[in-house]
Amino acid sequence: MAVEGSGLGGWTPKMLGDPGRVLPVVTAPAGVLSRAGEAVDPRADDVVRLAADLIATMRVSPGCVGLAAPQVGVGARVFAVDVTGHPKTVTSHGTFVLCNAEVVEASRWRPGREGCMSVPDLTGDVKRASRLVVRGVLPGTGVEVRLSTDGFEARALQHEIDHCAGLLFLDRVAGAHAVYQRKVYQ
Repeated sequence: MAVEGSGLGGWTPKMLGDPGRVLPVVTAPAGVLSRAGEAVDPRADDVVRLAADLIATMRVSPGCVGLAAPQVGVGARVFAVDVTGHPKTVTSHGTFVLCNAEVVEASRWRPGREGCMSVPDLTGDVKRASRLVVRGVLPGTGVEVRLSTDGFEARALQHEIDHCAGLLFLDRVAGAHAVYQRKVYQ
């Protein structure tokens, strides 16, 4: 079942019916981060639980705007995103989880700095589409949606889709000259 338009059709994390558990985040070079995740059944109980866990873990992690299943040690194509309140955000669809997501359209490529909880000491310049249409399935419902977005949310979606494909942002940088030590603010 598809939802027309470019939104989430009223889906909210409360629909998962699970507050989620905070899970440990794995860091490179953990093998799960370099393997493509498996497609999932978005209605399966374990996938719904995983979706809730991703949101719970993301919410307690300062500065986190997205988290994919491989980052919590699960080789599955599931991720959560929430760019609400981030200073670079223009478009935000709030907190959501997508399963088996794929990019349908991508345009207006721009470089930008990225970091990652699974690569805690580094950031890097990555060229990503600033206009994006993604197709994915909402956990718990099995409803397929097409999400149109731009700017920072588009970057976050591409970053998480890459995680589900076994790629880190380091795999997308132009070279060593585009990788930096993460700054620590106190």
